[in-house]
Amino acid sequence: MSDLGNLYVIAAPSGTGKTTLVHTLVNSLDHITVSISYTTRSKRSNEIEGKNYYFIDKNEFEQRIAQHDFLEYATIFDNYYGTSKQWVEETLAKGTDVILEIDWQGHQQIKKLFPNAISIFILPPSLAALKDRLTSRNQDDPNVIKKRLADAKKTVSHIHEFDYIVINDDFQQACLDLKSIIESGRLAEKRQSIRFVKTINELTEN
Repeated sequence: MSDLGNLYVIAAPSGTGKTTLVHTLVNSLDHITVSISYTTRSKRSNEIEGKNYYFIDKNEFEQRIAQHDFLEYATIFDNYYGTSKQWVEETLAKGTDVILEIDWQGHQQIKKLFPNAISIFILPPSLAALKDRLTSRNQDDPNVIKKRLADAKKTVSHIHEFDYIVINDDFQQACLDLKSIIESGRLAEKRQSIRFVKTINELTEN
């Protein structure tokens, strides 16, 4: 039996600092990677194709939906976002942990397919702090920020569907909290039983 990787779902309201936290986490650990989503939204000036997202048009995205290429997909702010089914399955099969940065809609879809997926919700310290972060990014106009704040409330209403909650008030502490969750997942019985099956069999045989 192979040692499959763990699947993690990390969700948060826009502007919470999720992406920065996740990439800091991945850079500090071995055998874990982030799934790069496909999206139909426009590429921002600081984004790189194949690193931040795979940018495709709406027609191609809908073709991929019809071909069942996505493990999950959702519409967020009038744009599609989706996760490659083949890539995730192949990466987990190699024993590598995979993080999906997706929203609550995607989380619900993933839990149906992977009931053992470990889900983490990143929470901002307050609504005021979230508004300050969205404003300071200088990426969106006031109307878009207002829409993102409204969406944040809807997103947080699904927080009880997640296994863990991490508050991103102190960045270093939030990183440590995330790292603790990932490392505890690697020590779970189902994974350790596979990794140390020979030792367990030796100690339990008659």
